[in-house]
Amino acid sequence: MSSLTYDQAQTIVAEALRHGASAGYKPLTVAVLDTGGHLVALGRADGSGFLRPDVAIAKAHGVIGLMMDSRAIAQRASDSPEFFTSVAALAGGKVFSVPGGVFITDADGEVIGAAGASGDASTADEEAVVAGIEAAGLVARTGA
Repeated sequence: MSSLTYDQAQTIVAEALRHGASAGYKPLTVAVLDTGGHLVALGRADGSGFLRPDVAIAKAHGVIGLMMDSRAIAQRASDSPEFFTSVAALAGGKVFSVPGGVFITDADGEVIGAAGASGDASTADEEAVVAGIEAAGLVARTGA
């Protein structure tokens, strides 16, 4: 059984932020959680808004908490708004129904964590996180 390391989490954050900057995205914040939903690493670009850490964590938290990718959460929220409202309330608001939360898996496809980003369009946030996960030698699963 694999587990997410601190070094891998730091690489994900650093490379996602680097990707966002080089792509010309608005300042991002990136969060990496383990499978227990615990924060392993967080980084924010200069100028990233003060709510961005909470949003990035919520994107990753929803993915790992529901074991559903962000796109599946969005679909479920669309199909059943009362379900999403209840889940968001149970999670203390730590779940978002937009892209930007991504499963982190090992080479065998085992989920070892989740990462989330916030700061630009949700698809750009997701792209940056995927770049960070791949730079760490891991596999991103977005549901796309």
